[in-house]
Amino acid sequence: MIKTAMVMAAGHGTRMRPLTNDRSKAMVEVGGKPLVDHMLDRLTQSGIERAVVNVHAHADHLQAHLKARATGPEIIISNERDALLETGGGVIKALPLLGDDPFLICNIDAIWVQREDLLSKLTRAWQPHMDELLMLTTRQYAFGYNGAGDFHLNDSAQISRRVQAAAPYVFAGVQICRPHIFEGFKVEKFSRNKVWDKSLTREKLYGVDCFDGPRGGYWLHVGDPQARNMAEDILSDNHPWSSNG
Repeated sequence: MIKTAMVMAAGHGTRMRPLTNDRSKAMVEVGGKPLVDHMLDRLTQSGIERAVVNVHAHADHLQAHLKARATGPEIIISNERDALLETGGGVIKALPLLGDDPFLICNIDAIWVQREDLLSKLTRAWQPHMDELLMLTTRQYAFGYNGAGDFHLNDSAQISRRVQAAAPYVFAGVQICRPHIFEGFKVEKFSRNKVWDKSLTREKLYGVDCFDGPRGGYWLHVGDPQARNMAEDILSDNHPWSSNG
């Protein structure tokens, strides 16, 4: 069973301004609590025991909030105060804290309304032959997302990148991976897309569609103030989905 996660919370949240003028993106509130708490609460619900959280922008404010949490997984800080390392380099720096077993990587701007434990749905799909497994959603059930999709998915759950104008599946901000996939990468600023590319060439990158609207759940990408307002409305008490959050 997977017991460790990394929560990517170091970013400036430039597209979220002015909400991030005085706080990190992780501390922007949606539905009455910061984005980082949405993810940590989901991890708690799924039985995750340790969460490595990287910090950079407004790091002291974020770290004080994490220290004050009374429930949830053990929090371990990966300090990026000196240099923001993005989604790839940030994981490389944190590897000594993450251990030798497969672990989750969670983006801070991914929250969802669920009718079942979707993180557990992801971990149940994890198999020994996989190097990486990505949580996916169809664009139909992705809110706050205006892109053309990221991936195609074959009958063996293997992923391929979009090659035409659109693809049916969107990366939903959470994945499982094995530590060895980061071999050969350095602690420097780079995107996790480079790691995905290596897994793609080995045919070891897989995906699972975790969201199924009324039956499974809805994914909310909270990337800018407009998307944040949409998520706030969806999570409000008078919204028909709110009782299923």
